[in-house]
Amino acid sequence: MAQRLYEAGLITYMRTDSVNLSQEARNSAAQEISLSYGDSYSKPRNFKGKSKGAQEAHEAIRPTNFSIHSVNIERDQARLYDLIWKRAISSQMSDAQLERTNVKINSSSHDETFNANGEVIKFDGFLKVYLEGTDEENLEQEGMLPAMVLNESLTNNHVTATQRFSRPPYRFTEASLVKKLEELGIGRPSTYAPTISTIQNRKYVEKGTVDGSERYYNLWTTSNDKLVGKKLTEKFGSDKGKLVPTDIGIIVTDFLVNHFEAILDYNFTAKVEADFDLIASGKEDWTKMMKSFYKDFHPQVEEVSKNADRESGERILGVDPKSGRQLSVRLGKFGPIVQIGLADEEEKQVFACFPPNFQLASITFEEALDLFQLPKDLGEYNGEDIIVNNGRFGPYVRYGDKYISIPKGADPMRVEMEDAIQYIKEKEAADAPIYEYDGLPVQKGKGRFGPFIKWNNMFINVNKKYDWDNLSPVDIENLIKDKIQKEIDKLIHDWEEDGIRVEKARWGRHNIIQGKIKIELPKSVDAAKLTLEEVKEIITKNTSKKTRPKKKK
Repeated sequence: MAQRLYEAGLITYMRTDSVNLSQEARNSAAQEISLSYGDSYSKPRNFKGKSKGAQEAHEAIRPTNFSIHSVNIERDQARLYDLIWKRAISSQMSDAQLERTNVKINSSSHDETFNANGEVIKFDGFLKVYLEGTDEENLEQEGMLPAMVLNESLTNNHVTATQRFSRPPYRFTEASLVKKLEELGIGRPSTYAPTISTIQNRKYVEKGTVDGSERYYNLWTTSNDKLVGKKLTEKFGSDKGKLVPTDIGIIVTDFLVNHFEAILDYNFTAKVEADFDLIASGKEDWTKMMKSFYKDFHPQVEEVSKNADRESGERILGVDPKSGRQLSVRLGKFGPIVQIGLADEEEKQVFACFPPNFQLASITFEEALDLFQLPKDLGEYNGEDIIVNNGRFGPYVRYGDKYISIPKGADPMRVEMEDAIQYIKEKEAADAPIYEYDGLPVQKGKGRFGPFIKWNNMFINVNKKYDWDNLSPVDIENLIKDKIQKEIDKLIHDWEEDGIRVEKARWGRHNIIQGKIKIELPKSVDAAKLTLEEVKEIITKNTSKKTRPKKKK
């Protein structure tokens, strides 16, 4: 969105974390503030960033023209422009003058005293931009009191009592995590994005998908000597879009804290950053700094690698009432599992998959025991068995040889025959051919790379110039023809009898493909001049490496 505003000439270059404004911008802002609010509201000033390594080649993000208070464009872009304008203009406005006030209110009808703590605005200054606008308006006005004088009579219009529940601390979003890293002095602007993407790629955290639940709370109001109660609802427990730690993330963190407590300390990284700054300025010898670190760190790594036990996050929940064997949960090769029995027992252990919405630290004995009721056989439908089960990628319904994912949030234990049939019909409707081309059906769907159509085992991406919900026969045929032509254009060699082909790849390279074998050729190889014998030799060289035999468990 910011890129579009920049391209439209509405804001300055936005890839910067500078807080510095040019003299021209400060003059323009001062002129607009005087015209819109008065000279007393103008206070030109310049700021300097405190963040180390800030990228200040450009000035701060600001409107190109301060006289344009709002823009009539797409809603989200207009809101972003509104935020940028307010922040930039308010930075050049006078300070607000607030009077911290503690008000005590007595009543003639009872002895109790009401207290109100807050602030009274004597001069609004930069707050005029916010109190007249919408950006964080509720936050800005919290704790504000009206102007009052001593012994003033106050009229009791109404008293409101709202039931409130304690809430756990909010989870980090990507933005709030970056802010926390900045506060702790960990990393630099160039490392924040790679850090956040790495912990997600390694499955230490994942973005929450829970929308939260609704609960009731009471609101009581007294007005005109009448007490009126209302039951309202609020949403709680939402973690949608938040960074939620996974079981493996919690276990890895506990392991590192137990064995490398000094390294995991927040101050350690901040100190290393400070040392790097000294090295960069020539005030510190980098070899001495590295030696002082590694002389303790390396022996510790060796010690942990030899003697530390493998962490599995195992929790013993109790005893299975049917078999009398131990019921526990732990982290397995493919994620968390529930197991009955021990490895050293004669009777074989029994395992159950973990549902995606459960965690090792919070699953209860009853919930773990219920998982062994799966797979659940619901019966037959159109001559095919229907089975509900849990898998690596979540709960599913198996219908014949088809696997149909159960919607997120649905409990597989409560899926009955009607639910399963509904999922099957929805899947069949989604997979139903939308067209037939050259005697073969065309299906459509959505994948990780966006919408696509499938024809003759060929997946064809549908770009934004097409209306994916209303693809016409001409659109479908054009997409298929374009894909076929692209496949022909990228084919360099095709030895069908040997099942070998050479194709163009990305970045000017080429791939040799034989079944599941794919070998990328270096740019120095002229793929067009390769013979079948040369290609076979390349395949042999790349596949002749002996694989180590798997260790017996």
